[in-house]
Amino acid sequence: MSRNYDIAELKRLDVAHHLPAQQDYKLIEDMGGSRIITRADGCYIHDGDGNRILDGMSGLWCVNIGYGRTELADVAAEQMRELPYYNTFFKTVTPPAVLLATKISSLTGDRLPHIFFNSSGSEANDTVFRMVRHYWKLKGEPKRTIFISRHNAYHGSTVAGVSLGGMKAMHAQGDLPIPGVEHVRQPYWFNEGRDMDPIAFGQLCASAIEERIIAVGPENVAAFIGEPVQGAGGVIIPPSGYWQAVEAICRKYGILLVADEVICGFGRTGNWFGHQTLGFSPDIISMAKGLSSGYMPISANAVSKEIVDVLKTGGDFVHGYTYSGHPVAAAVALRNIEIMEREHLIERVRDDVGPYLANALATLNDHPLVGEARSLGLIGAVEIVSDKETGARFGGKEGNAGPIVRDLCIANGLMVRAIRDSIVLCPPLIISHEQVDSLIEIIRSSLDEAQEVLAR
Repeated sequence: MSRNYDIAELKRLDVAHHLPAQQDYKLIEDMGGSRIITRADGCYIHDGDGNRILDGMSGLWCVNIGYGRTELADVAAEQMRELPYYNTFFKTVTPPAVLLATKISSLTGDRLPHIFFNSSGSEANDTVFRMVRHYWKLKGEPKRTIFISRHNAYHGSTVAGVSLGGMKAMHAQGDLPIPGVEHVRQPYWFNEGRDMDPIAFGQLCASAIEERIIAVGPENVAAFIGEPVQGAGGVIIPPSGYWQAVEAICRKYGILLVADEVICGFGRTGNWFGHQTLGFSPDIISMAKGLSSGYMPISANAVSKEIVDVLKTGGDFVHGYTYSGHPVAAAVALRNIEIMEREHLIERVRDDVGPYLANALATLNDHPLVGEARSLGLIGAVEIVSDKETGARFGGKEGNAGPIVRDLCIANGLMVRAIRDSIVLCPPLIISHEQVDSLIEIIRSSLDEAQEVLAR
């Protein structure tokens, strides 16, 4: 049951004291405070104004097993009573951290047997940044400091994370990226390659990585980092063969391949990890979000034996966080994985509800505003266009239509996100066929409502 909150007072206090993440603070003030989310169950969130909203975004790409899992609350309470906290700095570790590391290693097929814990996806990618540079220095190749990433990639909000990412709006706030990060084109076929065969376009995008390696000098390149599917970039699903070409380039020049699995991990694409779905083998994985289904803040890096063998030659790796391997977060994450296995959620996404969503999304392709509807597993996007033939955007630029359709979807009872002119969705892995149908119905009706507004 929801507590008896004073919603008006909470909104006033929100404006007076709370700074929300990635928001226009003046806009929040003008609207009289943020929407107050008070409770959630299954695939639904409830706000303080009495609205029940189908959560098409799994919180923020993370509540994979859905809301209201009292089992996770119980295991957190049990661990807090036994040992609420201890660190891993003093040659110590707690049982949940060891057991979770062992479990994560097994999910990689024991290819990446070593696990480093952090509290967020951003921290996980900071760890990658430091670990990889330190690795090359210990290998006797200290000039290998450059990371190659992609335009429009998202790798977190810390200084290193934003720098590794390729979002210009984020770079503009803080004079980023920091030196040592290069960005190349993204495999965004709908926006950048519609005049080409998708597979040929994917190979062209992969070749851009090799061209940049050659331009900066292979001896200076440490790693390539990429999300299997670019999530916050707009659910950009690369063409078939892209990742195989990227991996071949990395092996050719002896650079490390890092998979940012913060969104794609833990069943989202129909396997435990997105790289398994897309068919490539990274040297390091960053993961977060679905690791605990958002119930506790925790992230991890899975690292190859070869890298860790080199790190062992260098004494202390002076990197880590107060909450690395936090016992409560680790216990919750371990039980979250157990639930996913027990309920066969990975197989369900791969064989049942993932294909069902794909088929349902495809029905939107006949709508006059839809340029493309795409998905992989339970992550998808709907491209909004003013001209289906050319893919032209409303007002001649991206970002005019997406927020309008998003706001209509939310008003109609579906939480989605607008990324430029893409309506992106990432529902809980437990979503039913009936709820998928409802999701599609709300998107269609919201597109219908938007037509008149956009025509103006």
